[in-house]
Amino acid sequence: MGRILRGLAGGGQLRVVAADTGDVVEEARRRHGLSPTATAALGRAMTGALLLAQLLLKTPKERITLRIEGTGPLGGLVAEADAAGNVRGYVRNPRAEVPLREDGKLNVGELLGAGVLRVDRSLPNGEVYTSTVPLVSGEIAEDLAHYLWQSEQIPSAVLLG
Repeated sequence: MGRILRGLAGGGQLRVVAADTGDVVEEARRRHGLSPTATAALGRAMTGALLLAQLLLKTPKERITLRIEGTGPLGGLVAEADAAGNVRGYVRNPRAEVPLREDGKLNVGELLGAGVLRVDRSLPNGEVYTSTVPLVSGEIAEDLAHYLWQSEQIPSAVLLG
């Protein structure tokens, strides 16, 4: 299974969280029969959910759910993670695909289209706190950084892929 690494630098002013989720993403691809770009989208969302869980959750019974609703062919996706490192997710249209970008890379932004990112933080007592932000690029990492700044007031750099 994947690995999650956490660290502090700059006297505690800089938090770093990294995750190796290649095997988790491959299992999701296999189980859901995902196209290459749908695999990238779900993999980024699942990894992003794991990273947010490590940053934001205070107890093992809390969980983070990312919901991306877009106008693109994927239709949307959901990824859920807890602080213990458990993660799951799905996409609406697993076989959806779009042409590669001009630079030869997968075009997750086009696959998702314009839309919103909703982040639900579920607490052990059943309360759910929800934040919604517009998608900045649909490439997921930029959208999560935008969420962290807008909703959590945490300046962040997020890299997924």
